[in-house]
Formats: sequence, structure tokens, C-alpha cells
Amino acid sequence: MRRAVCPGSFDPITNGHLDIIARASRLYDEVYVAVMINKSKKSLFGVDERIDLIRTVTADYGNVRVEAFHGLLVDFCKQREIPAIVKGLRAVSDFDYELQMAQMNNGLSGVETLFVPTNPTYSFLSSSLVKEVAQWGGDVSHLVPPAVLEALNKRLDRD
Repeated sequence: MRRAVCPGSFDPITNGHLDIIARASRLYDEVYVAVMINKSKKSLFGVDERIDLIRTVTADYGNVRVEAFHGLLVDFCKQREIPAIVKGLRAVSDFDYELQMAQMNNGLSGVETLFVPTNPTYSFLSSSLVKEVAQWGGDVSHLVPPAVLEALNKRLDRD
């Protein structure tokens, strides 16, 4: 069984995240989406809400599991016998940070990191940007799946 993990905060999941998860799901038998719990960070959606949204938008893939994690990603990987982390790269600036993380994770546990170039359509996209635009009333319908747009509108008290 070939397993990989796609980690992140996913607050909220975007079409860019979904693109990376979908591509990983075609390459691996089982893909875990690991939703990071960071108590020091103020999130728009709680961890359980993010997990539910991700499960909803990945339901058609059939080989995607969604779980929360707190602590070191390599521990999450060890507990589930996951040898690979899949990360999307939007720009060179992402590579700098992600390379350091990949080298640290490999040094700690031998877990490999595979970098997947983001679809150019989503190269500018981040959860933070989606939240900011949505909070100011901008149209993010082309940036997130419909279920996420509905949850955003509800959270931001818009119809």
C-alpha cells in the first residue's frame, strides 16, 4: 500500500489545495490529509469544521482520509506508516521554506517530501488571501469549492 500525506491548516481548503490532493490521490493508494492543530493561531474555522469540509470536497476520490494532527508531522507519518509527504509549491519563495522542512523531516525520520508544482491557475492562491478577500465582500467563488463558499458565507454572515 503506497501512502502519502498532504499536510496543512486548510483554513479553508482552496481549489489549489484540492488540486494537489487530487493529483496525489492519483499517484498513491492512500492519501492522508493532515489538518494541523495550532492553538496559538486564530482560525476562521475550527479543526472539526475544516475536517468536515475537506471530507465533503474529497468524497469522490475514494482513497483520501482526513485527520487532525498536533505536533511533528513525522510522528503522524510514523504512526500511520506513511513514507512520503506531498507539498504543492506556488513560487520560489515557497521552495526556500519547504526545502528546509523537507530536509529536517528526512533527517528526523527518513520521510521523503515530494514537491508538486501548483497549477498556474492557483499559483497566487492561499487560504489567508481567500479569507481576506471574502471578509471584505470580494467574490471568491472561483477559488474554493462550492461547499467551502457556502461555509464562508455562513461564517461571515452573508447569504
